[in-house]
Amino acid sequence: MTEGPNGDDGPLDVIIVGAGLSGIGCGCYLRRRLPEKRFAILEARGDLGGTWDLFRYPGIRSDSDLFTFGYDFKPWLSGRAIADGAAIKDYIREAAVENGVDRAIRYHHAVRAANWDSATALWTVEVERLDTGARVVLRGRWLFCAAGYYDYAQGFRPHFPGEEAYRGRLIHPQHWPEDLDYAGRRVAVIGSGATAVTIVPAMAQAAAHVTQVQRTPTYVLSLPSRDRVNQRLRRLLPETAAYAITRYKNVLRQRWIYVLFQRFPKAARRLIRWANRKALPDGYPVDLHFNPPYDPWDQRLCAVPDGDYFKALRSGSASIVTGTIERFTERGLRMTTGEEIEADVIVTATGLNLRMFGGADLSVDGRRVTVSERLVFKGMMLDGVPNFSFAVGYTNASWTLKVGLLCQYFCRLLERMDQKRFASVEARRPQRPIATRPLLEFGAGYVKRALATLPRQGDAAPWEMTFNYIEDARQMRRGPVEHPDLHFAPASEPARSAA
Repeated sequence: MTEGPNGDDGPLDVIIVGAGLSGIGCGCYLRRRLPEKRFAILEARGDLGGTWDLFRYPGIRSDSDLFTFGYDFKPWLSGRAIADGAAIKDYIREAAVENGVDRAIRYHHAVRAANWDSATALWTVEVERLDTGARVVLRGRWLFCAAGYYDYAQGFRPHFPGEEAYRGRLIHPQHWPEDLDYAGRRVAVIGSGATAVTIVPAMAQAAAHVTQVQRTPTYVLSLPSRDRVNQRLRRLLPETAAYAITRYKNVLRQRWIYVLFQRFPKAARRLIRWANRKALPDGYPVDLHFNPPYDPWDQRLCAVPDGDYFKALRSGSASIVTGTIERFTERGLRMTTGEEIEADVIVTATGLNLRMFGGADLSVDGRRVTVSERLVFKGMMLDGVPNFSFAVGYTNASWTLKVGLLCQYFCRLLERMDQKRFASVEARRPQRPIATRPLLEFGAGYVKRALATLPRQGDAAPWEMTFNYIEDARQMRRGPVEHPDLHFAPASEPARSAA
C-alpha cells in the first residue's frame, strides 16, 4: 500500500521520524521558515511527546531548566523553571498546534526500513501501522530522524540472582503500571542516576519508607525550581524579551559550570561535597553516599529542584544504602555485607538502552548502511547517506539547544538546495587520513553499552561532535551552508553514494 501526503501519491519534501521534542521542533522550524514544504511526522506511539509521553513514573521531570530546554521561538511561561513531564508534554503540544504541525502527525506509524534510490533521488520508507497491522510505503526527498537514541521498547534491566524468589512487586520505570498503589508500603529503588533521584523523593511522600540502593554514588546538586531573574524580567519586559534574556543567561551559566568543572575537577568535587553536607544533617555519611569514583561531568550531574531529594533524606522518609546487591530474597534484597532490605515494591532504575534511528534499517541503493562504520557530519548527517539527517542533542547542556541549531541549519540547507535546484546532497569523508573516536565521549553506562552500534566522529570540524552552544550557534545560524565535504547534485544528475 502506498500512502501520499494529502491523499495523493506524490513524494513528501521531508519525512520526519518521531513526534517528540525534536520531531515537533523540526516541524515547527519548517512551518516557520519554509511553509511551502510538505512533510509528515511519523510517530509509532499513539500521542506526541516522545520521552514525555513514554515515562510515567512518579516525579518525572526535566533535569534542565525549561528556558534552555524549550524552543527558542516559544517562550516558557510557567513560573517553574524545572518542570514535570505533564507540563513539558503540554508545552510540546501547544507548539505543535500553534504552528499547525499537529495536522502533519501520523500516529501508530512505526518506520521499519528506508532505502535511498539515487536514480530518483527519493527515499522509500516502509512503515508498519501498529493500530491496524497494515504496511504502508511513503516516498520523500529527505529523511529526518528525530527519534532520539533511547530504545522505547525496553529499558536496561540486568538480572539479579534470586529474583524468582521475590514475592513483592518488581517494576522498571520505563514500564510504570497505572494500578500501582505504594501508599504505606516499603519501597526499594535500585539505581543512582537521574531517574532514581527523581523517584525517591516522589515516592517518599506516600510510602512508608523508600530505600535507595546504589552500587556507585553520583553527583547530585540542588537547583531552584523558579528563576528569580526571569520573574523580575517578566514584570519589566514583554514575555518574548524576558524569555530570550533568561535563555541566554542560562546558556552562559550552563557553559561556565561545565567548563569550570572540567578544568578544575578537584575544586568542583569539593564544592559539590560542601553543598551536599549543607543540605544534609550533621554527621551524615556524605563521603560514603555522595563520593563518586569519577570527576564531575564525566557523567551528567543530577539536578534536584529545591533540594527535594535531600529533604526526603533529611526527614527520614528515605535513606541510602551504598554497596553491592548479593541477591533478591522473598522479602526484598540482601547486600554482600549481609544487610537485609525489606521491600514490598522494588523499582529497578537501572538505566536505558540506546537504539539509533528508532531501530529502522537504512540502505542506499539497496545496500544496507552499517551505522557503526559511518562518520557524522556536523553532528547531524552520515557520510555516504544522501538527504538524511538526524537529531542528537547536547549531553553537557539542555538537549534542545543543539537540536534547535541542527533544525535551523537543516532549513538553511534546504533553502540553498532550492535556490540552486539541487536534488540531493551527500556528506563524503575527506581523502586525508582521519582519526575516529566514539560518537559520545561520555561515561554513562547506557552510552558505554551502545558504543559499538553508534556512528563515530572524526578528529576535526565538521566531522566531530561539538558541545559549545555559543560557537555552534555562530556556525549553524550564520556560517557557510556549503562545505567541500558536502557534494550536491542537480535533479538531472542525482548523486551516487561514494560508499
